[in-house]
Amino acid sequence: MNSIVLMAEVLTDPELRRTPDNQSSIASFLVQFAGGRADDAPYRIKVVGWNNLADEIMEKYHKGDQVVVEGRLRIDTVDRGTYKEKRTEVVAQRVYGISGAVMSPSPSNVTASQPRQVPPAAPPKSPTNAMPSAAPSAYVPMAAPIADTPDYDDIPF
Repeated sequence: MNSIVLMAEVLTDPELRRTPDNQSSIASFLVQFAGGRADDAPYRIKVVGWNNLADEIMEKYHKGDQVVVEGRLRIDTVDRGTYKEKRTEVVAQRVYGISGAVMSPSPSNVTASQPRQVPPAAPPKSPTNAMPSAAPSAYVPMAAPIADTPDYDDIPF
């Protein structure tokens, strides 16, 4: 199964375009996420959303926003004459904005619901062999998922 979930920062404002028959809208933007190790440079990848998701991306997300992207990984090979170039992108099925404890709110992602604090856990009643528990972090609500994206291969170019 081809599935990917990324938590990333939006690097470019989304761009909207349409298919030649003007039936579908396509939004694309570049995101950046942390490398696998501390000394690795951040990774960058293009995210593409279709139709209603494309419209939602255009109105909700902007450069600097933190997002969680669920989708499929797609790798295309482009023939450049003397060599073949591989391009990687995520075809988004859902995009969630992250606000509150993870990033400071900006005018583009402030919502009516603010993050709710989780009360601290009660200490264990019997301390026999009990490990100290870490304090819970703040609950961060996410935007509602957008689920009506078509299969990438069904859209004509």
